[in-house]
Amino acid sequence: MKITFKREIKEKDRIDTKKFIQLLLKNRNIKDEKEFLHPTHPAKITLSDFGLKKQIQKTLKILKEIKKTEGTVVVYTDYDADGITGGAIVWETLHLLGFKAMPYVPHRKKEGYGFSKAGIDAVKKQFNPSLIISVDHGITARDKVSYAKKLGIPIIITDHHLKPERLPDEAEAIFHIPALSGSGVGYFFAKQIFEEFKTSAKHPHILSENFNSDYLSFASIGTIADMVSLTGPSRSIAKYGLDTFQTTKRCGLLEIMKDAGINGRRITPYEVGFMIAPRINAVGRLEHAIDSLRLLCTTKVELAHYLASRIGEKNRLRQDMVKVSVEEARLRLKASTGKQKIIILSSETWHEGIIGLIASKLVEAFYRPAIIITKSEGFYKGSARSIPALHMTNFLRELKDYLIDVGGHAQAAGFSINKEKLDAFVEKAQKKAEKMLKNKDLEKVVTADAKIPLAKISLGLVKELENLQPFGIGNPQPTFYSETEVLYAKIISKNQDHLKIYLKDPNSNGFPIEFIAFSAAKEFYKLSRGQKINVVYSLYIDRWGGGEKLRGRIIHFQII
Repeated sequence: MKITFKREIKEKDRIDTKKFIQLLLKNRNIKDEKEFLHPTHPAKITLSDFGLKKQIQKTLKILKEIKKTEGTVVVYTDYDADGITGGAIVWETLHLLGFKAMPYVPHRKKEGYGFSKAGIDAVKKQFNPSLIISVDHGITARDKVSYAKKLGIPIIITDHHLKPERLPDEAEAIFHIPALSGSGVGYFFAKQIFEEFKTSAKHPHILSENFNSDYLSFASIGTIADMVSLTGPSRSIAKYGLDTFQTTKRCGLLEIMKDAGINGRRITPYEVGFMIAPRINAVGRLEHAIDSLRLLCTTKVELAHYLASRIGEKNRLRQDMVKVSVEEARLRLKASTGKQKIIILSSETWHEGIIGLIASKLVEAFYRPAIIITKSEGFYKGSARSIPALHMTNFLRELKDYLIDVGGHAQAAGFSINKEKLDAFVEKAQKKAEKMLKNKDLEKVVTADAKIPLAKISLGLVKELENLQPFGIGNPQPTFYSETEVLYAKIISKNQDHLKIYLKDPNSNGFPIEFIAFSAAKEFYKLSRGQKINVVYSLYIDRWGGGEKLRGRIIHFQII
């Protein structure tokens, strides 16, 4: 692993906090400092700001006619945390506005991602809708939209995924906003509908409050879970959405936080990404995601408690399944000859709901793109994760002759494939990756924002850095590189797998800082008091019992 840094601050240098913040913004290609530090509230952003005026007018015209004729609207959402939260916003908005609206979440195993003929047939049979609105999918579903139209069902698409070469132009309207998550598009779409129909709503104040509170919570979950860049309007959603968790009265959210053991805690992207979103995802990965949507929308505390507990159990089961499957994958890679530039593994037994998680773990462990394939209903499904050097969706689209369908982002994609084409696909993908990726692309580089003497780190500096929150994709937490000296180290945690280290500046008598190195317990026996180590880390303030203590999280360290 290679360590680099963007700027060096030396012992003689004085840190100007304002200039340091400007440096960090420059590192993140942030042009508008004022908007970034004080983003516009999502309540003041509209769909018109995204240049979708014609689509808005057509959508409102369709909905007015449906309201008049009392037709049914089906909100057909994806089964992941982004789709479920966006679907909850759109469905509940229509429901509270007095529309005859029903949510529909496809079964991951039986119907697969997004629109399918089986799913559209099921919607037709159950609801005979006057309109289907997609949430977090549909932009690649040209054939499925045409199929629905032949059945007499018009479709409106709300999505953020990468556009295909040919759009589903038979859709009545397309709301495609790549700068947002699926739930972000759903939030602004639903807010636009509310503004048009609120005068006829029975309780408009409830919806008005929701768009400033619970729906922002939902949209922030989807935005963070789907790893959308936290810049522009997505930063607004994440920043103000996270704040709403402190005051929410929605029993579903409260019960999720209780089950995760984070009720009463300030919610950050960490809690959303590692505790809240995985629970919303868990049921859809292993069973049917409608229970996650039901949990978010229920007003019954008893039902919320039951569903949150059940979802928590499924999440723990999912964690165990991933652990076992990743270990099997690692053993298979260890036994294989040679080191391919892209990892491609297939199995008859891996649960399709966790193959994306297996791929993520392998990318993290081996720092190379990973494609995991498993048997599904009559064909095979693949989930892929990548590194910055390879745009995964474009890579797979160039292999479309082998695939049934494909969609996704630069770093993550999904596809389906027939068994008879599987071996040829693997061979072609390996050869293609071999040509596209250079050895240097597969060397993980940790780049710190600044190399800095540890003695120059202060509580005041970290407090100023908090103005850049929330941190995430597009706005990573500021990182530092320091040469340090070990004072004390010990193994911690229930499973004895983490490391706590107290480090000091070797050239100063300043106070030491407590650091945590996750999953680094094995390094304990290499450390000793007085040892010099180079550390890349992030900083945070531990606020507990009314006090404030400076703490660090180690990203990587090298023993000198």
